Formats: sequence, C-alpha cells, structure tokens
Amino acid sequence: MNIAILSRGEFLYSTQSLITAGEARNHEMEVLDPTLFTSGIENGTPVLYYGSELVDDLNAIIPRIGATNTFFGSALVRQFEAMGVFSIVASESILQSRNKWTSFQILASANIPMPKTFLGSAFQAEETLQRFGNNPVIIKVLEGTHGAGVILAETYQSALSTIETLSASEVRFVIQEYIAESKGCDVRAIVVDGVVVAAMKRQSKKGDFRSNLHRGGSSELIQLTPEENKIALKTAKTLRMGVCGIDILQSKQGPMVLEVNSTPGLEGIETTTGVDISKHIIRYIERNKQ
Repeated sequence: MNIAILSRGEFLYSTQSLITAGEARNHEMEVLDPTLFTSGIENGTPVLYYGSELVDDLNAIIPRIGATNTFFGSALVRQFEAMGVFSIVASESILQSRNKWTSFQILASANIPMPKTFLGSAFQAEETLQRFGNNPVIIKVLEGTHGAGVILAETYQSALSTIETLSASEVRFVIQEYIAESKGCDVRAIVVDGVVVAAMKRQSKKGDFRSNLHRGGSSELIQLTPEENKIALKTAKTLRMGVCGIDILQSKQGPMVLEVNSTPGLEGIETTTGVDISKHIIRYIERNKQ
C-alpha cells in the first residue's frame, strides 16, 4: 500500500518509527507536509494537490497534525476521507479531542469519570470558583499541548487573577479540580483499534505538577487495572478514535480521564514499554484496507 504520514517533522522520532514499521511490512511510506496541500472540488469531485502534483495514489494516511494547525489539518483529513482514503483518526475526532471542553462534554454524555470541570468565563468567574470551595484548581487553555497552558492556581485570588488575564486576552479555558492525591502522577494509555497496546505511568519532576515527559517528567511501565483499561477503551470508542493516547488520573474516587490526544508522541512510551506501537498502527491500516 501507499501510506502517507501527514507531518511537518520528517525526522521526529514518531515519524521515523512509523516509516520503519511500514517499510518492514513492505508498504510504500512517504512524509507529506500538510501545509503544502491545496484542497479543491473540480467537476463536483474532491481533489487534492501537493504543490502542483495531483494526489490520487494514496491508500491510507497517518495524521500527525500539530496543535497550531488543527483547523486546516482536520480539513485536509476530511478531504482525504471524501476521496475514500483511510485515515487512522477521523477528522471529526481530531477536532473534538483538540478542544478540551468539547471532548469533556462528549465523554460526560457517556458517563466517563473525569475531574469536576467548568467552562471558563470572566462573567461568572467568582460563582464558578465558589463551586470548588477554597481548594486549588487547575486552569487549562482549550487547545494546549505538552502541558503548555496548564496552570495550578493554589488560592482563590490567584485563580481569579488568572481567569481575568486569560479572558482579557480572549483565551478560552476550562477550570478543573486539582486532584492532590495524584501527586503529579498520571497514566498514559495508547489505544489502537479498540485495544490498549501500551501503558506507562508518568511522574512529574520535582517542583512541577505536570507529568509530561517533554517537561522533564519520568516514566515507568505499568499494567492497567481492569477499571483503567475499561475506561480507556470506552473513551476511545466514545470519541470514535482508532488511534489515541488517553491520560488517566488515579484518584480516591477511582480512575478519571484527564485528556485525549489524537496525535500521541511515540518516543516516550515506546522507549518505556518496549512496545512497537507503530507496528500496531500499520497493522490497523492493513485490517481496514484488505
């Protein structure tokens, strides 16, 4: 098959891992920059050009769309879908998962546990903060990644000041309860085609509450509990994601979903677990293109 990875980072670990896995299965792999495509409709038919070249020979795509390019990236994936090209993650799922509030709304409709969360607004800031008592809160911008745009407000006044600042800058955000007992830990699970193929526990570095490996966090191989496994699979199914990374918080009330990533990085979890996730992704494509 001809498989394209939609990425601006040809030499990133994740991209190279996918290329290696695809070529090992005798597929033609290429990396295409999503910003160099032109989408169009000609004679009532969806078409795509890469530069000046008509794109009409791909069997499947692996979107690795950056957070700064969500709108045009998801529109590109939708164009491929209209052309009958298989994508490991649907365009609608990319959009839904990138907006934290949208994904929380969808997950809540399926009764998936998550920390108490409210959509942020300067108009009702004081009333909203009162719903958290005098406890610390987490304030997250809606489309942040790798822990960027995630703020721990330890007091009512610092939370109010942060809300006012974000609102004045017209930045959209959510307010979420801080689960102190997690102590800077969470679980990252990778789901491929309805199966958890790898999982690791992440620990934030000293002095930080964010467990992202990009921010100096550490990781270790773990086995999900039956409840964590169930929640991960239900989350992926609810958001209709063939491939995703799901972050789960271990709380006193049980596991809670923190976030869903449609383009999870592979380096940290493949290195930690020893699982060739890219191979699972390629075989997922094969099952859907037979």
